[in-house]
Amino acid sequence: MSCWETIIDYGLRSQGIGERLLPRNDFTLCQQFTLIGSGMIWNVYFGLIALCTGFFMATAVALGKAAQSAWIRKPAEWFIFVFRGSPLFIQFFFAYFLFLSLKAQYPVFSPLTSAWAGALVVLFLNTAAYSAEIFYGALQSIPKGEIEAADAYGLSGWSRFRRVIWPTMLRLAWPAYTNEAIFLFHATTLVFFSGFPALQQRGDALYYANYFADKTFNPFIPYPILAGYFILLTLVVIGVFGLVNTRLNRHLPQERRKRLKIKPQVIR
Repeated sequence: MSCWETIIDYGLRSQGIGERLLPRNDFTLCQQFTLIGSGMIWNVYFGLIALCTGFFMATAVALGKAAQSAWIRKPAEWFIFVFRGSPLFIQFFFAYFLFLSLKAQYPVFSPLTSAWAGALVVLFLNTAAYSAEIFYGALQSIPKGEIEAADAYGLSGWSRFRRVIWPTMLRLAWPAYTNEAIFLFHATTLVFFSGFPALQQRGDALYYANYFADKTFNPFIPYPILAGYFILLTLVVIGVFGLVNTRLNRHLPQERRKRLKIKPQVIR
C-alpha cells in the first residue's frame, strides 16, 4: 500500500470515514503520521469550540465578578474559584459520572456521556473560568482616564462598554489570553485519559499515538510525531492571535505596542 493510499484510507478515520480496521502489523511512518494526524481533528474540534464559546462566557463572568451587586459578583467568584481550584483531570471524571447519573434519569442527557459533547462541556467551563480571571484583571487595569474621556464624550452604558471598555480590556488581556488558548489545545489530550469513551475506536491524536506505542513497544516514534503536530498547532495559534493582537494595538505608537510573549504553563 502506497502512502497516498494510506492517506485516503485513514486520513479521516477519526470521523468514521474510510477504513474501519486499524493496521495490525508492519506499521509504516506514513500510517503513524496519517492516523495521528486524523486524531488531531478531534483535538482541534475540542479546543476551537471550547475557546470560541468560552470567550463569551468568560467576558460575562468577568463582568459579573466586577459587578457591585453581591448577587451577581459571588456566583461569578465561586465559579472561577471552583474551576481554577480543582484539577482539570478530576473535573473530567466528576463530570462523566454526573452525566451518567443524569442519563439514567433523563435520557435527553445521553449525548453528554460521549466525548464529543461531555468532554467539550468540561473544557468550555474550565477555559471560561481561567479566561474570566484574565479578563477581570484587565478590567481592573483599564486606565481611569479612558473611562473619564468616554464620560466626557457623553458615552454611557452599552455604548461606553462596546467602544471603550471592551476593546481596552481585550488589548490588555490578549497576551495572557493567548497563553490560555495554547494551554487549552494542549489540555485536549487529557480527554484520552478521562472516562469519556471514544466511539468505535475513533479517538483523538493521543489515542492513535498510544495505539502505535503499545503495538510496536517503541514510544519514540508515535509520541514525537504527536508532539510535532501540537508544535505546528501552537505556531498556528500564535500566528492567528498575533494578528488579532496587532489589530487591537493598531492605534498605539510602535514603541507602546505589546508583543506576545508565550509563557508555557507547566502546572495548571
